[in-house]
Amino acid sequence: MRKPKAVAIDLDGTLTNKKRALNCKAIEALRKLKIPVVLSTGNAVCFARAAAKLIGVSDIVIAENGGVVRFEYDGEDFVLGDKMKCVDALRELEKHFKIELLDFNERKSEVCLRRTFDFEKAKETLKGLPVKLLDSGFAYHVVDEKVSKGRALKFVAEKIGLEVEDFVAIGDSHNDIELLEVAGIGVAVANADLRLKKIAHIVTPSPDGDGVVEALKLLNLL
Repeated sequence: MRKPKAVAIDLDGTLTNKKRALNCKAIEALRKLKIPVVLSTGNAVCFARAAAKLIGVSDIVIAENGGVVRFEYDGEDFVLGDKMKCVDALRELEKHFKIELLDFNERKSEVCLRRTFDFEKAKETLKGLPVKLLDSGFAYHVVDEKVSKGRALKFVAEKIGLEVEDFVAIGDSHNDIELLEVAGIGVAVANADLRLKKIAHIVTPSPDGDGVVEALKLLNLL
């Protein structure tokens, strides 16, 4: 297992606990790293870039589950997904479920929904449409079928002159699967979705931020 040259890390459920409180030990550990740290989240890009700045890692963020990438805090947004596909899917969902939108105007590539309806039934409703329904554990996300955190990580790696295999990816949920699949090393924290644990190279003994610290130490990055 080669030593990573960069880190891609999820936010909610990975650097935070169930109450969305940041783990200070994990933040301190990330700040010590001498390699790029890319925050990869389902949150809107405005939230993602602010979080990256506060955490103190690089300004490179993957937001909206891979639908938007930004390389500088005040830089250009690279939009990798088609929001109109997601809006069309939203109209279909509204025929069958009571929908509550989250951050609709802030999102550039997807539609985010509160987790108030049956996920599997909603997936069935969207069959045949060019979208995917993801569950981050905090919200449902309707995304362009071409979008994923993994595809976005490949885009980032090419832009900064690395191979995607140079990354270690750390996450906890369904929307992190493609991220771990493309990275050289995939890490699932202890509280991760079972599907993520099955594809991870490493599953940490501890949950969320404590697991992040364990993984970084195991990989000799600290």
